Amino acid sequence: MVYARITLSEYANQVLNVIKAKFDLHDKSEAANKFIELFGDEFVEKEANDEYVKKVIAMSKRHFSKYGYKKMSKTEFKELFELN
Repeated sequence: MVYARITLSEYANQVLNVIKAKFDLHDKSEAANKFIELFGDEFVEKEANDEYVKKVIAMSKRHFSKYGYKKMSKTEFKELFELN
C-alpha cells in the first residue's frame, strides 16, 4: 500500500464525492482507487497474474490440439468478416 497526500481541485473533489456516493464507498481514498480501476487501463496496462496466464496457455493448448496449425483461406477469411 502506498500512502499519498494530495491536493485536489474543486472539480476533482466533486468527482470523487460523486464516485464515493455512487459506489457506496467509505472515503475519498476508496473513490480515487475506484476511479483508477475504471479508467486506468487507458493509460497503464495491468499486469497479468499467474492464474490468468495459466488459463490463457491452457486455452491455446486446447485450441491447437483440436485444430492444429491450420491456416484460413482468403475466401474463409472474407466470409468470416463479411468482406465480399
